[in-house]
Amino acid sequence: MTTHELFPLDELEPDSARRVEVSGRDIAVVRIGDDVYAIGDTCSHAEVSLSEGWVEPDDCAIECVAHGAMFDLETGEPLSLPATRAVPVYEASVVDGMVVLKLDAGSGGGAS
Repeated sequence: MTTHELFPLDELEPDSARRVEVSGRDIAVVRIGDDVYAIGDTCSHAEVSLSEGWVEPDDCAIECVAHGAMFDLETGEPLSLPATRAVPVYEASVVDGMVVLKLDAGSGGGAS
């Protein structure tokens, strides 16, 4: 497992997402309140960047801007059609005011 310090939490507005590339992976980092989540940035339905979509804080989800598919930020599972496949999730946290991401050495994600 590798740890990556990404950016100060204050650089990400509440209820918003930001795309980062870490170890060759495109990842959407999402802030809801003072909590952060990390999910694969590519919608499993249409290969669109999830970080360009809408954060749904009440559902702890992100909605794809292209066709409205929603994904659970904790599990990566699709919550609505047209998506039917999950996207990876990664372990994200805030440590001393910095957003920190932990990546598994393998190809998939890790628990969030």
